[in-house]
Amino acid sequence: MPIKVGFVSLGCAKNQIDTEYMLGAMKKNKKFEIVSDENSADVIVINTCAFIQSAKEEAIDTILEFCKKKEQNLKSVVVTGCLAQRYKEEILKNIPEVDAVIGINSQALLETAIERSLEKEKVELFEDIECLNQNKERVLTTPPHYAYLKIAEGCNNFCSYCAIPKIRGRYVSKSPEEILKEAKWLEEKGIKELILIAQDTTYYGHDLKEEFKLEDLLKKLSTLNFNWIRFLYAYPERITESLIKTIKESKNILPYFDIPIQHINDDILKSMNRKTNKKQILEKIELIRKNIENATLRTSLIVGFPGETEKQFKELLNFVKEIKFDRLGCFSYSQEEGTKAALLENQIDENTKEKRRKAIYKISEKILKQKALADVEKTIEVIVDQEVDTYIDVTIYMSRTKKDAPKVDCVVFFSTEKKLKIGDIVNVYIKGIDRNSNLFGVLI
Repeated sequence: MPIKVGFVSLGCAKNQIDTEYMLGAMKKNKKFEIVSDENSADVIVINTCAFIQSAKEEAIDTILEFCKKKEQNLKSVVVTGCLAQRYKEEILKNIPEVDAVIGINSQALLETAIERSLEKEKVELFEDIECLNQNKERVLTTPPHYAYLKIAEGCNNFCSYCAIPKIRGRYVSKSPEEILKEAKWLEEKGIKELILIAQDTTYYGHDLKEEFKLEDLLKKLSTLNFNWIRFLYAYPERITESLIKTIKESKNILPYFDIPIQHINDDILKSMNRKTNKKQILEKIELIRKNIENATLRTSLIVGFPGETEKQFKELLNFVKEIKFDRLGCFSYSQEEGTKAALLENQIDENTKEKRRKAIYKISEKILKQKALADVEKTIEVIVDQEVDTYIDVTIYMSRTKKDAPKVDCVVFFSTEKKLKIGDIVNVYIKGIDRNSNLFGVLI
């Protein structure tokens, strides 16, 4: 009888891809059977996140939840990912019910770890054996019409609040050849929306012997048969005129700029060890909007960074009002051990951080509503994500515009008497918005 293995993937899409690689390797081994029902599994593999405190808490709660199931039919709990990489000793010491802990660069040893754990051996594997440029099998866990493609691992930015370089190491670009090989495989799978990810996509290629920049990669990928190509996490200091021109001249690279600015006050940016300042950020935003009229600007911000004064926060708030980002995420600063910012004086209390976060969202939601209302009585192209419901002969679908990345942005609900396929790209006439500024309409 094969060993039944279930997977739980927490955190970002980069983690999700790691899970897909583990699934791909396991699928080829007849000793194992991948199951979607966690209750029928002999072994649970939890791929964890540890980016901020809330992610760590979610990971620990998930581990404890499955450890309790060992009292029933579950035989082994295996923990990997960022939490395992960062807190190996703590997991082994404080959660003895965990049977195996595997480092990020040892995930290729998962099958060995599972077999050893089932022999009642306490397993810890932290060998650096992974090769980023080695083409590996994947089992896609996204819907059938979109997929993520990781173009690099690690990070060289060393922002003072972030532990990612300590967890994932220095920036390593995947070779253009391997990226194109994987992209062609996704193309053959019928993927319509390709989403490039890395900790910093705009740093891509800077570490290669023969420099091959993000715009060079995008030009290559744009020749493939993808309807939409989107890239996430573009740092402002490396958004160039050349990159903007490449996007503007392409038919399938979306003008979607996901720019993690984090703050706008120069002193805070310096303390964060960001590589840009207010003047440069404003110049990049102007450059994008000047060259691409329909560009979508998304950003992420951090409030409550150590020492952030009320005046500095108001500067950030006014910046949000002025720029009117199309999409925005805002997070309270998380004091991460092992980072320089964690040692700074004048840490902000949680109540103040939450108050500031809500103030940013209050402004952002007004802007989002205004932009959504501007789309009412217009016809917009969308990609169908899922069927929501059916009423007699009418079906309700959920979809996204080019302005919206999966899971983080807005959606479009629409009705039609036609039966559509997931991944269809259609035109929808927008009739109104809901309280969350999602659009709704009818199929044209």
